[in-house]
Amino acid sequence: MIRGNIWLVLQREYMTRVKRRSFILVTLLTPLAFLMFFIVAGLIFTYQSDEKTRILVKDEPGLLEDGNNQLRRFELYFTDDEKAGFMALLQEGDYEAGLWLPALDTSYGGPYKYEFYSDQPLDIESSSLLSRTLKSRLRAERIAALKIEEDILEQLEIQTRLDQRPITESSRNLNEMTGVVAAALGGIMGYIMFFVILLFGVQVMRSVTEEKSNRIVEVIISSVRPFDLMLGKILGSSAVSLTQILIWLILIPASALIVQLMIPMDMSEAEALTQTAQIPEGFENLPLVIEQLVEINWWFIVPLFLFYFVAGFLIYSSLFAAIGAALGDDINEGQSLTIPVVVPIVLAVYIMFQAVREPNSSLAIWSSIFPFFSSIVMPSRLAFEPDLWQIGLSMLVTAGTAVLMIWLAGRIYRVGILMYGKKASFRELAKWIFSRS
Repeated sequence: MIRGNIWLVLQREYMTRVKRRSFILVTLLTPLAFLMFFIVAGLIFTYQSDEKTRILVKDEPGLLEDGNNQLRRFELYFTDDEKAGFMALLQEGDYEAGLWLPALDTSYGGPYKYEFYSDQPLDIESSSLLSRTLKSRLRAERIAALKIEEDILEQLEIQTRLDQRPITESSRNLNEMTGVVAAALGGIMGYIMFFVILLFGVQVMRSVTEEKSNRIVEVIISSVRPFDLMLGKILGSSAVSLTQILIWLILIPASALIVQLMIPMDMSEAEALTQTAQIPEGFENLPLVIEQLVEINWWFIVPLFLFYFVAGFLIYSSLFAAIGAALGDDINEGQSLTIPVVVPIVLAVYIMFQAVREPNSSLAIWSSIFPFFSSIVMPSRLAFEPDLWQIGLSMLVTAGTAVLMIWLAGRIYRVGILMYGKKASFRELAKWIFSRS
């Protein structure tokens, strides 16, 4: 149970901050910014220029007889003239470009080379569309010329699939997407921890600094112990952060859904985009991905993620609160003091990249136990089901470190919160921690 004074400080911190105009504006304007971003992105992806490039075409093999239906960016005008007459028509200026498609080579040995005439460079989308259309038509022509049946060609396109199976019956079902899904899930959880700790931890420091500069803390400290005040502020800030995150989790996906309903993407456009871009391997096997998401032990991952979320936030928020209490009148002085706190967070993110690639490496294992890395590295390994002894040891060390950091920050907080006009050095912070007063 939370002691009375801590609970009162928590309530005051929470209610004071959620009622602020800045909190309301940031909480509501952030989803609005995402909404505007989704609208602009949707308009960009669904935008189609009405302008078409007038192209003179000499089509000897007859590949583009219905090209105006396929090449929507072009307006094709066919001619039977030879090269001299073809070039003369182009030079008259009635056409922006010319396309010369020579007869097919009966040997079918090399690439099909065609000529495109234009004084302006052809944009990437138009070039890709033209290339895809010609490639599809050439494939059909060559299949017909070689008298090859389509189903025989499909049999020649051999695909490999990894059929991974557990050794013990108690293990969950595995497939070739297991590692991909686990890596993606681990990276997402690690990034969530990184941004939450860094963003809202700094807010704790600013809250402490603000009350110290306004001398409000002098009144509060007369009736509340410094440690209770610091812990209440950390817990109150945590509640504010969680409230803001929950609101964003509801409003941001809702804004994306609204945009999807307002600006539905043309399926032909979407298909063209997927053909132009290289599709990541995981998305080609969506049923396998869904299967792995269902098989993941969420009852195991979610509670552990919440534990590391709380423990990591307590560790770094305590340090940020101590820094806020140790600052003088100039808030910019905190840059030098925050470097030792920010560096472990950044290092943990880099280690997380390696942990996702090799979750059972020595670096990943011991970094997930080291308390200043564990809140980011261990969540990135949970989907890979690390050994229970690693999880247990990591939780024990992380929880113990959180208690220790709260105690050390409390020692700094009780002295620094009432000190004004003096910049605290690391040596003075050490004196505050070990002083008996």
